[in-house]
Amino acid sequence: MAIIQGLEWTFNTVAAEYDKWSPTYIQPLYDDLLAYQPINPASHVLEIGIGTGQATAPILKTGCTLTAVELGDQLAELSRQKFAEYQSFSVVNTAFQNYECAENTFNLIYSARAFHWIPEDIGYPKVYAMLKSGGAFVRFAGHPNYSKEQGELNAEIQKVYEEYMPYSKPSPQFTEEDAKRKSDIAGKYGFVDISFKLYFRTRTYNSDEYASLISVYSNHIVLEEGKKACFYNGIRSAIRKHGGTITLMDTIELNLARKP
Repeated sequence: MAIIQGLEWTFNTVAAEYDKWSPTYIQPLYDDLLAYQPINPASHVLEIGIGTGQATAPILKTGCTLTAVELGDQLAELSRQKFAEYQSFSVVNTAFQNYECAENTFNLIYSARAFHWIPEDIGYPKVYAMLKSGGAFVRFAGHPNYSKEQGELNAEIQKVYEEYMPYSKPSPQFTEEDAKRKSDIAGKYGFVDISFKLYFRTRTYNSDEYASLISVYSNHIVLEEGKKACFYNGIRSAIRKHGGTITLMDTIELNLARKP
């Protein structure tokens, strides 16, 4: 579903559910990230918008010192508890726009599914200033689409959305052109060695699992309470009517850029 700006606060209201249902990322992405920017126990890393740590463990396992910035207090506390065993891990509960740090501090700054909430002309210059020379800025995100093989199910689900959430439209397929366009933004702010990679996977859910998954999407969290029961019952009914499961086709993007 398309992102509606201004809803970044919503995830904090469903922290435990978000932790349970929000998908993690695949190992080849981390392999490519760490090949581009090797990290070790001497490295200092900043994660922007940790959420509940869906993209954190593989970076922490390098032994680096990792500071996470998180707007939501419930999300921040859940992440602190989840990674309490790592003494070199800390969470700052604030918006990235308000986070203060000395320039030339970090070897790696990365953000998974969060940097799009920050105005481009604020986020990129701030990241650039905080990175050491030779340090990397890495963004990644997943872009789910319905399986085209489930055309009848997809059409019925859209009817449910049209009735209860007409403001929420399905996202078009994320393409290489989209990835390049997003990746190239970094060049406007002085970054070099810019590149991107795409990865693909499928996820399959039964009707109850899928209802739980979409319930932690920002634009679903703000659905009127009086409509939620009917909306989710409609989604479950459509899935059960068409075989009992729904498959999502993920395109996962990795954007890489370096401070010269």
